[in-house]
Amino acid sequence: MKEINLISWNVNGIRAVSKKEISEGLKFNQILQKEELVKLKFNEWLHQISPDALCLQETKAHPEQLTAALLSPQGYVSNWSSAEKKGYSGVVTYSKVKPLRVNTNLTVERLNKEGRLMETEFDEFVLLNVYFPNGKMSPERLKYKMDFYKVFLEHVIDLRNQGKSVVICGDVNTAHTEIDLTHPKANEDTSGFLPKERKWIDQLISSGFVDTFRYFNKKPENYTWWSMRNIAKGMTARERNVGWRIDYFFVSEDLIEKVTESSMLSDVIGSDHCPIILKLKFN
Repeated sequence: MKEINLISWNVNGIRAVSKKEISEGLKFNQILQKEELVKLKFNEWLHQISPDALCLQETKAHPEQLTAALLSPQGYVSNWSSAEKKGYSGVVTYSKVKPLRVNTNLTVERLNKEGRLMETEFDEFVLLNVYFPNGKMSPERLKYKMDFYKVFLEHVIDLRNQGKSVVICGDVNTAHTEIDLTHPKANEDTSGFLPKERKWIDQLISSGFVDTFRYFNKKPENYTWWSMRNIAKGMTARERNVGWRIDYFFVSEDLIEKVTESSMLSDVIGSDHCPIILKLKFN
């Protein structure tokens, strides 16, 4: 049996998160079956938890701006996609195995300037690490987001038509259903919970993809992003668990029987998002 562990995390700036003790209060039970609480810097955490691939979003960096330890951590191959604008967007996939193929582009050129896609192909599947656009800033950005959604869906359907197994991970910037955010009614007209954004996730699922977290867990109050603002009595949204589930692992239906776990590493701090984990087992 071959087990593959994948982690996805919007770090909100890789240089910033690398300077923090990111795992204060972290319980490693889910991966290491240990109970002690630890504090680790980013590279220490990476090597301690040791996923087969780590997919980061919102890196906000070009490779030449990084230390060697961040650019190519020991034991990992790194593949970067950076925005033309420095300090903005960007994704990286660290993998223990060199990919068979790497792609950073969708078919519409104007959607490729913000470093939002890192596609890496391995023997078992194609892994798509994606930082989907946020539509809150303006009607123009919402249109850009919906255009990105449309072209991305066409792309993954094409991969499936080629006979590829597909894993999609990243910050989708949309909560799918009412149990995926604390205040659904108050956000009905907010980008990130608009009917057309949520409908796109429906379309992805109806196209043969599975929301792996919901495959295992149907309960509310499971979130991956919390506002950084204090919301009551000096407490943060994260401390009160007032949040949104906007980070996902989707797999093509042919892989779902290979999935053994899809969960959140909600005790890992250092970003306004927490990491999410997917475990697969192959014969």
